[in-house]
Amino acid sequence: QVQLVESGGGLVEPGESLTLSCAASGKIFKIVDMGWYRQAPGNQREWLATIRNSGEEDYRASVEGRFTISRINANNTVYLQMNNLIPEDTAVYNCRAVVKTEMYTGIDEFWGQGTQVTVSS
Repeated sequence: QVQLVESGGGLVEPGESLTLSCAASGKIFKIVDMGWYRQAPGNQREWLATIRNSGEEDYRASVEGRFTISRINANNTVYLQMNNLIPEDTAVYNCRAVVKTEMYTGIDEFWGQGTQVTVSS
């Protein structure tokens, strides 16, 4: 199956920046899109950003302008650059990939293990 390995989480102060990384590996015929989600304690998981195969980016309104999603296709790696972080950004961040694992099979989705981001002074 496909595995997603995330890194980059940690503790930062308000106003600082952080970049998350997610590398997909395994049986990948084609990645349809990759995205980032987060879940704060007591809250439901919320979508943050998606980058499509075409390179088109979509963002949740609350983070648009501060967060930037990008992708290195050759390595099936997606990044989330987070600027001007605020305490409300504190959450577990997860990477998601929609993958076509074989030429003649349907698509499937895979999730990373999650990485903790804490914004506090």
